[in-house]
Amino acid sequence: MTSRRHASPVFRPASPATARLCAHLAALLFGLSAIFGALIHADAVTITFGRALFACLALAAFACWRGHGLHQRMAPRQFALLMITGILLALHWITFFISVKTGGVAMATLGFASFPAFIALLDRWLFRERIGRSESLLLVLVSAGLVLVTPAFHASDQGTIGLLWGVASGFSFALLAAANRRAVHGLAAIQVAFWQNTTVALVLAPFASWGLMRLDGLDWLNLALLGILCTGLAHGLFVASLRGLSARGSGMIIALEPVYAIAGAWWLFGAQPTGRMLAGAALIVSAIVLAARNKAAAPAETAEPPPAP
Repeated sequence: MTSRRHASPVFRPASPATARLCAHLAALLFGLSAIFGALIHADAVTITFGRALFACLALAAFACWRGHGLHQRMAPRQFALLMITGILLALHWITFFISVKTGGVAMATLGFASFPAFIALLDRWLFRERIGRSESLLLVLVSAGLVLVTPAFHASDQGTIGLLWGVASGFSFALLAAANRRAVHGLAAIQVAFWQNTTVALVLAPFASWGLMRLDGLDWLNLALLGILCTGLAHGLFVASLRGLSARGSGMIIALEPVYAIAGAWWLFGAQPTGRMLAGAALIVSAIVLAARNKAAAPAETAEPPPAP
């Protein structure tokens, strides 16, 4: 590991244009997470385990290639906190893929995209941060957007159930973001990603063995792409984008992730969004953009997880 506070990212953009390209590619890959989840014939626990396993292998290979130490500068307390955040990451992914399987790609990504509202509420409850006018507007946008995208207001509708699981995924991501405020300080992004994914794989291994035995070759390929491209590479591209953009600017581009996911589902599965869904999606994406604009500028390299499933 280098002597700098954070390890160098996967790429080093030389210009803001290249950084924006990295951010858009990261948003596209994050959007593909839901599509791969829909394509893989497995339950949410098996998909989450496989995603974490392949992400660990990719991150370990990259760390070895770049000479990054995955254990260095980690106090025992930080290691324990990373294990806790890894469990939260597992919960986040499981609820997200349950949402994909139950309600489809659009419901999952839009439900997850409610996370800025939960972050604002958790910041108020856990860190005693005041909810200002911007945060209040954010809560209104997310709430109105969720009302618009809800297919039916009864619990027997599969789309509504999927949306609720997506909202649960957004809430668990907000918990993960809050926990990371305490856990990842001073750590390199690759360390955080590796140990969180390792925790996910270790915790879920006993529950995923049966599902793994039922996968065919195409499922294994999609699982590998999900872990390597949509997790390891996407996270690296997001961190790389911060070399030429502020955290605010990069976050605003990442807010397009639901748009990429819905467009991909429309193209691949013929899942054409309704007018209400598009209007609700516009409100929710606006809330994410608002959250990114209000976020304080961050260091060029950060261990915070990007706002994506």
